[in-house]
Amino acid sequence: MNTRAIVRREVATDHPLLAATAVHPVLRRVYAARGIESTDALDLRLGGMLGPGALGGLDEACALLVHALDAQQRILVVGDFDCDGATGTAVALRGLRMLGARHVDFRIPDRFIHGYGLSAALVGELAAAPPDLLITVDNGIACLAGVAAAKALGCRVIVTDHHLPGAALPNADAIVNPNLEADRFPSKALAGVGVMFYLLLALRAQLRTLGRFNEGTSEPDLSSLLDLVAVGTVADLVPLDRNNRVLVAAGLRRINAGLASPGIRALVQVGGRKAARVDATDLGFVVGPRINAAGRLEDMRVGILCLIADSERDAMQHASVLDRINRERRALQTQMVDEAESWLARHHAEERDLPLALCLFDETWHAGVIGLVASRMKDKVHRPVFAFAPAAEDSHELKGSARSIAGVHIRDLLAELDASRPGLIGRFGGHAMAAGLTLDRHRLDEFRDGLLQVVARRVDPALLQALVLSDGALAAADIDLALADAIRSGGPWGQAFPEPMFDGAFNIESVRVMAERHLGLRLRCADSGRAFDAVHFGAYSGSQPSGCWHYVFQPFVDEWRGERRLRLMIRHALPLAGQGPAAR
Repeated sequence: MNTRAIVRREVATDHPLLAATAVHPVLRRVYAARGIESTDALDLRLGGMLGPGALGGLDEACALLVHALDAQQRILVVGDFDCDGATGTAVALRGLRMLGARHVDFRIPDRFIHGYGLSAALVGELAAAPPDLLITVDNGIACLAGVAAAKALGCRVIVTDHHLPGAALPNADAIVNPNLEADRFPSKALAGVGVMFYLLLALRAQLRTLGRFNEGTSEPDLSSLLDLVAVGTVADLVPLDRNNRVLVAAGLRRINAGLASPGIRALVQVGGRKAARVDATDLGFVVGPRINAAGRLEDMRVGILCLIADSERDAMQHASVLDRINRERRALQTQMVDEAESWLARHHAEERDLPLALCLFDETWHAGVIGLVASRMKDKVHRPVFAFAPAAEDSHELKGSARSIAGVHIRDLLAELDASRPGLIGRFGGHAMAAGLTLDRHRLDEFRDGLLQVVARRVDPALLQALVLSDGALAAADIDLALADAIRSGGPWGQAFPEPMFDGAFNIESVRVMAERHLGLRLRCADSGRAFDAVHFGAYSGSQPSGCWHYVFQPFVDEWRGERRLRLMIRHALPLAGQGPAAR
């Protein structure tokens, strides 16, 4: 619905310090557009990872953990029900056991019973046999009541999180979060799994200092956890700054070399991928969704059991269950998105009628899938979108999930609304691009009105124009297998370090519909006359494009029965003046 404008990135030439390298000339230009100015920034060896020294709270957390290991205390890890929380929990369990913990277990809140994170409701279920030490992963910074309840039971509490803190911090014994206001850690982009990994690195260093690895005890290789760190980091859509790219690249090297944990290997297999060819895109679109699906529709416990499985058989058993749940999730998501699009067509058929932010609700929607609906609709209308569903059957409470666009900090919008209308929002939390909240269903209209007032004050309408950033035109001679291979190996690509996209005008020579939704195209470059095969997924809606189009595309290698063929992946399409129906 929202018309895309194609904008070419300003940097058109590579940086002088990259000019003498063996990097593909087109890729040098791409790197320059992403702020890469030297080969050092392209060095993703693990030795270039930031050290844990500047990360606050590690000394206090390590002291608690050393005491827990020495006394063989009962440790409970409380994770989150998304992929970041699941991989972070698996990293905590595997890592702590490698470092000597004998009594470590985990709990994941049920989003429909306990709500998010370390809630008082979840802690209440621990009262009969509370752990000695409780560690949160990917949650806790907003769980003031849950931490207080755990402390009241006599538990020591370590909070590890990466979400933005609120006005008050929980009364934990230690907090490790790079996004605390005074924290000096150079990267604020760590995912929850990354924060947990850093805590384990610091704990191992502390144990080394104490001489625990001197007498017949080998020092554990924590790099074996990096496949899990890579999956959680990519799936959580945190910015891939250099430190995160180092972590993801190291995890991908393990996966590609066949050294991943049995659970990750099984998820790659059920996703129809070959481990040796897995890249960051596969982590985000194949592995991550299968883990996430468990927390959305059922119990994330099966996801964590897959990630901590030690045998191939157990891992494949759990991965098969996750694959089945993911298929159910896809079907439910398709239905809910179709319903959201139908509502939009009825109420806001014209783009000029769109409000500054959308609030969507349906009585029949599943609370575990509303985040995906919000994401899809955000992409369609290019403005903040909130999707709501009943928290439970016959409940007066709604659960909401929000997704935003660049330049509109969604959690800050909620914080301002909460301050201006105290009591309207039950609970909320999140970060710039995504947030969650609860709301009394009878106050949905009031929420919508208040939200639109805040958005009107805070959001520049120019931000609501959807832009497609292109790395410019390519000479026809540059569009070849060598460039496709260079792009694939030049990542990892992801959030804030986007995969290269190029644009140009092409004449459509032929079109075929694939699997009822996709288009296979034969294109001829308007400038050079060179022909290319292309695919445009999800582009068929009853009419086929014709004539000349302005395409944004990515060259890729299509491997089939041992043969490698160049294809163009169409990402966006704009008809040139007077041409056929849109294929978007």
